Amino acid sequence: MQQVEFVAYGEDCLLSGVVRMQADRLTDMLNDHDEYLLVDVLVEGLADEHAVELTEVLVHRDELLLVHAAGPRGNQDRRHRTRSHPVAIQVGPYHVRGYLHALPGADPVQAIRRRKPMVPLTDAWIEFPSPAGRQRRRVGTVVVNREQIDWIVPAVDDEVEMPDLPLSFDRGPLLKDFTGALFEGL
Repeated sequence: MQQVEFVAYGEDCLLSGVVRMQADRLTDMLNDHDEYLLVDVLVEGLADEHAVELTEVLVHRDELLLVHAAGPRGNQDRRHRTRSHPVAIQVGPYHVRGYLHALPGADPVQAIRRRKPMVPLTDAWIEFPSPAGRQRRRVGTVVVNREQIDWIVPAVDDEVEMPDLPLSFDRGPLLKDFTGALFEGL
């Protein structure tokens, strides 16, 4: 079995580790099983950012709000023609924006109700609180636990795009300017 990186977002913590794939795609595995064994796990608390390393953790699906999808995209022959719909979702402390894929002509909010519990969004980003302030992460594809969603609304493309984040002008020995914009004109 292939091992893939696994980043899960719980109600009060983030879990990152490795999971053995038991399906063609991570979304399929998340829908086919009720619990997942993570190995080499780092657990980070959202409230205090306290981190603990564990050899393995057994996680139940109902404890997961979001999962950052990694690994193979699955069998191309099983794919269907879909239309991407921009949506905004609140699930626990996480605000998620991305594209839900549904059949052409389908209402995306109704379509998500008919899906299996774990539903992928593409070109997604997540915003959540932390002691250092609100955090934003672009995740590419995120799998949302449909059964834990507080609300979902249709959005427009401009609302789904990752907002521009301000550049940091901190100076220090470890700062490296990969953009060419930080030290421009100095």
